[in-house]
Amino acid sequence: VTIYDIGKDNDITPFSIGENIQKIYQNIFLDTDITVQYEEGTYRFELTEEDLNIRPLVQLGSIYAQLSFDKFKGTLSSVRFMDKETLIKQRPYEMSYRGRLVDPMPIVDSKWRPIELGSEKQIFDLTNIIRERFGLNKLEWDQKTADVAYKHSKDMFSEKYFSHESPKYGDLKKRLDSEQVFYQLAGENIAAQYMDGPSAVEGWLNSEGHRESLLESKFTHIGVGVYQKYYTQNFIEKSWEK
Repeated sequence: VTIYDIGKDNDITPFSIGENIQKIYQNIFLDTDITVQYEEGTYRFELTEEDLNIRPLVQLGSIYAQLSFDKFKGTLSSVRFMDKETLIKQRPYEMSYRGRLVDPMPIVDSKWRPIELGSEKQIFDLTNIIRERFGLNKLEWDQKTADVAYKHSKDMFSEKYFSHESPKYGDLKKRLDSEQVFYQLAGENIAAQYMDGPSAVEGWLNSEGHRESLLESKFTHIGVGVYQKYYTQNFIEKSWEK
């Protein structure tokens, strides 16, 4: 279990959302090597320079905080708190170990859809929180657009590719047209193999092209589709059938 915080008004001392990165660097030591003792094992996490610059890990007693920085603004975007067991199971960084490896429980097929639906809702909510942070309009949910997004995530998983263009169903325009989605402008973000929805959103925020879609002021509606570890969000400026 993790606690993920992106809200500016919440008390997450010693951090605060929107805090300048340089201030964090001054007040908290960020290490590239973090060793965790858990039960009969020793686990060593090695952070790259990119990890330190975008998503460093900080030990706070028995709890660990993974910080997510907005590299374009130079501020703290979100914080994820977790205990030792969760950190070891999720392995968000390069890890070596001695002793017994603690693995997460495998997810059976019947459990995936509730997880996917939860991720879709998370991504929708987080997208609007981020847009509100930048003074932009909130996006409304559009189910037809979400269906297009879900089918694309499932198609990427099934056909083992990662692209905005499906070998079967074409590019975003073709896929939206096939579902009779009426729009003036459209955009798409895709991601794969992220741990969960919040991780995918933070990844998009720190990628220039994906960030432009997240923060496009003309978009009015969004649809999100998640299939296992494949994530798609489709944005549209909606027009109505005449």
